[in-house]
Parts: sequence; C-alpha cells; structure tokens
Amino acid sequence: MPVSPAPRPESDAPPPGTGSRPDGGPRSARPAVGAELELSIDSLAHGGAGVARHDGYVLFVPGAVPGDRVLARVVKRKRSYAQARVQRLLEPAAERVPEQAHHPGVPWQVLPYERQLAVKEDQVRDALRRLGGLSGDAVEAIVPARQQWRYRNKLEYSFGTDHTGRLVCGFHEPGRWDRVVAVDDCLLASAAGNAARELVLGWAREAGLTAHDRRTGEGILRHLVVREGRRTGALQVRLVTTPARLELDELALALGDASLLWTRTEARAEITSGGATELIRGSARLPERLLELELGISPEAFFQTNTEMAETLYETAREFAALEGWERAFDLYCGIGTIGLSLAPRLGELWGLEVVPDAVRDAQENAERNQISNARFEVADVRLALRELTEQAGRPDLVVVDPPRAGLSAKVVRRIVECAARRIVYVSCNPTTLAPNAAQIVEAGWSLRRVRPVDMFPQTPHIECVALLERWAAGGG
Repeated sequence: MPVSPAPRPESDAPPPGTGSRPDGGPRSARPAVGAELELSIDSLAHGGAGVARHDGYVLFVPGAVPGDRVLARVVKRKRSYAQARVQRLLEPAAERVPEQAHHPGVPWQVLPYERQLAVKEDQVRDALRRLGGLSGDAVEAIVPARQQWRYRNKLEYSFGTDHTGRLVCGFHEPGRWDRVVAVDDCLLASAAGNAARELVLGWAREAGLTAHDRRTGEGILRHLVVREGRRTGALQVRLVTTPARLELDELALALGDASLLWTRTEARAEITSGGATELIRGSARLPERLLELELGISPEAFFQTNTEMAETLYETAREFAALEGWERAFDLYCGIGTIGLSLAPRLGELWGLEVVPDAVRDAQENAERNQISNARFEVADVRLALRELTEQAGRPDLVVVDPPRAGLSAKVVRRIVECAARRIVYVSCNPTTLAPNAAQIVEAGWSLRRVRPVDMFPQTPHIECVALLERWAAGGG
C-alpha cells in the first residue's frame, strides 16, 4: 500500500511529488473551505489519514483508506494541501472490513490487521528514507501485537451530553472538542475497565451531576481516567472535575477494591493532567508487574498503555543493548524507570534523567522495591543536565533514549553525541521524528544498524519502534 507524507501544518511547502498536475500542467484552483468533492483515496499518510488528489491538489481525509471513493467536505486549506472530512462513503475499498468498535480512536479497524502491519512497517522505512536520507535496509519485520483488541491498560474518557441532554461518558468526536460520543463497550478496554466506567456514569446520573461546558463554565464533570494493572488485576479510577464540592464516599464503596482518586482543575484545556489530586480510597500508586519488575505507578506518570507489548518493546531494547554486565548506561527521559531498571541487572551502573518529579520518585521507589542498587535517578532536564552528568559519572557505554513524540531537539542530539557512547538505543513512538534524529546521529559518526517496529496500538496508525545506532563496528575499537 502506498505511503504518503503527513501534512505539515507549520508549513505551506507541498509534500514531495504533489507540486503539479500529473500531466505536468499548472495546479488547478484550490477548492474552497466548505466545498464538497468526490475523491478517490490512493494512499495513507503518516498519521493515518487517507490521501486523495483533486487535479493535482492534495487532500488528507481522516477515516478513509486506499480504494475508498468518498464525498468529502474541505475543512481546512493550505497553499499546497487541504484537510477534508468524509460526508459519505460512496464506494468502499475492496479490502475494507466491517467496523467492530462504534467509537472514535480506532480509525484503522476497517483495514485487515495484516494490512495494518504492512503499512506501519512501510511507513517506518519511508520515514527513514524520505525524512532522514537513510537506507531503509535496517528496518526489520514488524512485531505483531499479542492482542488486537482490549489491550489498553489506560483509557481517558470525557463527559458530555447526548442529543436529549442526558449525561454520557465516552470519547470526543474527531476534531470536535464540544461533542462526546457515548461508549457502551470500549473494545480497547477490559471487561473490568468497562464496568468501572459504567458504574461511575450510573452514579453520576443518579446524583444529578452534569458535564462541564467550556463555553458557559457550567457543569462539574470533565474526565474519567481508568487505569488497570494487567498483571496484578488492580484497578484505579480517577475522576477529573471542576473545583466543586462532591461527596464521593458512596462511589468509593461501589467501586469495591478499585482505588479512587479525585482531581480538581480549572484548566480550560481538555486534558486530564494538572490540578490538585486527592486520594479518596485505596492506593495512589497502581501496582503492576513488567518482565521481572514489580512497579508502582503514580496517577499522572507515563507508562506504556499496552503492558504486554511494552514487555516486547523493552526486550527488544535489551537485545539491541547487547550488555555484558560491566557497562555504564544513561537512561534519558526515563519516566518511572521501566527501561533502565529492566536493563540494570545486566549493567555495571545506571543513571536516569527525567524532568517530572513524581516519575523520578516512582523510579527511585521501583529500584528499591526490586532491590536494584546500581541505579540512580535524578530530576533534571536532559538538555541542560547531560553534559554535567557525563562529567560526574564518566562517559557512558550505552545511551537509552525514549523521547516524547516531538523527538529530540538539536541541542539534545549534540549532547548525546558528546557522550560518545558506543551504542545508542532509541525507543521511538514517532518514526517521522526518529528519522531526522537518527540522521543527525549518523552524520556525527554512528551507523544505524537495526530498526524494529513493534505494534503497540492495533487498529490505530500509531507506530512504536526501537532503533540501534553504533559508533564502531562489532569487534572494533
């Protein structure tokens, strides 16, 4: 299946190969916002949108797949591309399969799973070649997910109202902050997670509570976060509201063994982080097991949302690190320490840097919990602290980096290069930022040896992969 580049909102530069009509003539007039067009989808962009061309002009159409013919309305327009929203599916692609989940968040569920895997693997290879100028030969076969459905250990729901004004709990409609699609059975969540959501919703309706309306400021309920220890069976429910007064004892009792936390926030953004969080019942840290580790996870700390495939991801990082037992490793953007601690028994010493204090406290406690004495974790900005850490601890033999989707800044790449580690293991959740980062590191003297995609998020376009960069060939010095 062809792969097309994603739109770049910050630029009007046309994606490669879309600057003129196929016959070489000038590009036609751009369709106006609001125009409805019949479009044939010919490929998928990074990020998952279908790609169509209207007389040489590129349109990105979320929810459409190659082979579809759709009626779409233009909702946003740039000089060289536009974004359009499907109004009606005129003719489905031959490979389309029926939807199983009747809610947003799983846009690729209409593609057979084998096709999803093939596209993701191709997109990693394409990103390395097109955005990094690197060979795609290092890309290995993608590792399929162990479960195609009900694999998430964390779901963030929003409260809203349906057309009758009744309180609902579900997901925002794509592109609509003001509209929530109700969910009866989220096929990404376990039965226990779904039951917890329905219990909270029933309690809220009975109590006469209303959803917060950002336009008017009225209403109380904002979000519901349900987190599950897949290996422990523990359940944690966090209710996010405005700074209102609520009686939650009855809800806490109804949830049984599940922990209940309450976050109150005045933030205008549709986010679940920030604000003041109070423990109502149970434990503030979710207990979980990962590989050989016993973990505790704070309410807002990052933890991979697919526990089973996180194990595969970290086993891949461990394989690529090829440790012999004496090495010094730096774990950058270490979070609660999961990657570094999974490597620690095979290391001489481990140093972790993370800017989020709660995550560092989790990492330190997780080291103690697992009787790992060769690991140190510090609250620090990698960009500012890495040079000092190298001076303090000495040059690392291994650098492990697991950055956010935006990837590494040029300055952080320079600091990593200064470390002069023999191996760099880069865990990426975005191949379009991995590619330029890898290119910068290769230019500084490393070789891109291996890239293994791991499917953490079936039914979605999200791609996770592990890359290995080496400064010297095996056996070299």
